[in-house]
Amino acid sequence: MALIIGLTGSIASGKSTVSLMFDDFNIPVIDADKIAREVVEPGEEAYEKVIETFGNQILREDKILDRKKLGAIVFADEEKLATLNGIVHPAIRKKMIDKRDALVKNGATCVVMDIPLLFESKLTSMVDKTIVVYVDEEVQLKRLMERDEFSKSEAEQRIQSQIPVKEKAKLADAVINNNGTKVNSYEQLEKLLSEWNVV
Repeated sequence: MALIIGLTGSIASGKSTVSLMFDDFNIPVIDADKIAREVVEPGEEAYEKVIETFGNQILREDKILDRKKLGAIVFADEEKLATLNGIVHPAIRKKMIDKRDALVKNGATCVVMDIPLLFESKLTSMVDKTIVVYVDEEVQLKRLMERDEFSKSEAEQRIQSQIPVKEKAKLADAVINNNGTKVNSYEQLEKLLSEWNVV
């Protein structure tokens, strides 16, 4: 039986950095964010539904979704965000499950599903174990402002749209504390995979 690990964190917690580390252990990672972009590409069903719902003003000249424009609309309005999620999330889930099943069928003994909103979207049934990448709130805010050049209030708005990382840590099977160095996080991951008999 393959072990399916759900990897999550909060915005700017360093989840992507930890996600890349699985490559060293030859463990495939299915990235929900990448799939989220794939399902809203022109020609995809979710893309058509998003335009029907939010109109052509969210498109760039080349007919690709303008994620910033769409983000500005939905992050300021909970109902619109829920509508968007209702279109995109089922499409993402289906594609992730198809990829997971294909990997397991081809002999993968462990698959990581990198899902930022694993707990928010109640997707824990798709995985066997959960890992939360944790950082202190001050570190998170500072990293987000630096990374995306957000003002403090923009960064706080993004952070507050998710379950606090402290709460996620309580829900997880394991936590990787990412306040320190990359090496430190890597060592925590290696120890964990060894405890779970993956490596």
